[in-house]
Amino acid sequence: MPKRVLKSETLARLAVDLASDKQASDIVLLDIRKASDFADYFVIMSTDSARQRSTLAEELEQALAKRGGARLHLEGDPTSGWMVLDYGDVVIHLFGAEEREFYDLEGAWDRAVEVVRIQ
Repeated sequence: MPKRVLKSETLARLAVDLASDKQASDIVLLDIRKASDFADYFVIMSTDSARQRSTLAEELEQALAKRGGARLHLEGDPTSGWMVLDYGDVVIHLFGAEEREFYDLEGAWDRAVEVVRIQ
């Protein structure tokens, strides 16, 4: 049976829902299609600890894989305060509070369209 492939928006929204369920904070879904040629969506979220980042990254990967999402690359590690799960057209960023403020992706991608924000 052929493996089902998720549309990028569906995958991004699943990531937002799971992050919300798992107590990530300040979750943002950005549509970057008009500002980028390498991805369609950024999902950005804050976490309180390295342990929460690690657990959330694992749970995101497992849940998205069950629905047909395949992670292409992982960058960073939980103790660095920043992790990226690259799903091709969807890039998921998990930040600690200080790292989120430092990298300011929302500001750097000011041409992106905010689709969802969950405080």
